[in-house]
Amino acid sequence: MKKLTAFVLALVLGLSLCCAATADTLTMCTNASFPPYEFLDGDTYAGIDVEIANAIAAKLGYDLEIMDIEFGACIPAVVSGKANFCMAGLTVTEERAQMVDFSTSYATGVQVVIVKEGSAITSVDDLFAEGANHTVGVQEATTGDIYVTGDIEEAGLGTVARFQTGNDAVMALVTGKVDCVVIDNEPAKAYVAANEGLVILETEYITENYAAAFAKDSALTEQFNAALAELQADGTIDAIIAKYINTGDAE
Repeated sequence: MKKLTAFVLALVLGLSLCCAATADTLTMCTNASFPPYEFLDGDTYAGIDVEIANAIAAKLGYDLEIMDIEFGACIPAVVSGKANFCMAGLTVTEERAQMVDFSTSYATGVQVVIVKEGSAITSVDDLFAEGANHTVGVQEATTGDIYVTGDIEEAGLGTVARFQTGNDAVMALVTGKVDCVVIDNEPAKAYVAANEGLVILETEYITENYAAAFAKDSALTEQFNAALAELQADGTIDAIIAKYINTGDAE
């Protein structure tokens, strides 16, 4: 009996220590294939979202743990409590706002179209032209997927090819499996720089706002927003964004 009691006490103590350790850590889920917002630099997570999250966690007195998962699994991970919040170049939409609470927006994204040099697609309008029948590559569950599905596939103007990562979609363009890729402008720049023969169309598809996502009614949302406001006021957020994005080249 004494041995059993000792075992139970040890187990409770162990669980208490475990809970104490995790109480000092925030888990952020993301999809680390979306440069410059989140990506792997060797074995280290880097990018705008990663640095902003680390700065906010530090200001709130937490360590930050990053959970790298498929983009489409990020919101479910927040809703289920597997992650405290999500930052993944995540666009604020009405549909997503029904499932999660969003922070104050901290960045603006632009959806653009990548094509091969010499492509018959020379502007976004070509995707919507009468009789158009293009195959458009997107990262599954992103706003690019949402927009193109409604604007093109459901309108009978083409087909959407969905991929797990933006890089997979771009590789499909390189190998001729899709006619173009719709994706955020900043990752688009990185992919085009890494793959000769690709260009970004001058016309934009749509502009959107990025924010962090939290479980509904999470107390962390207000804390996050307060820390974010301080970091925006002292220039930290602008400095992080400028580190990865040359705003002087913005159109």
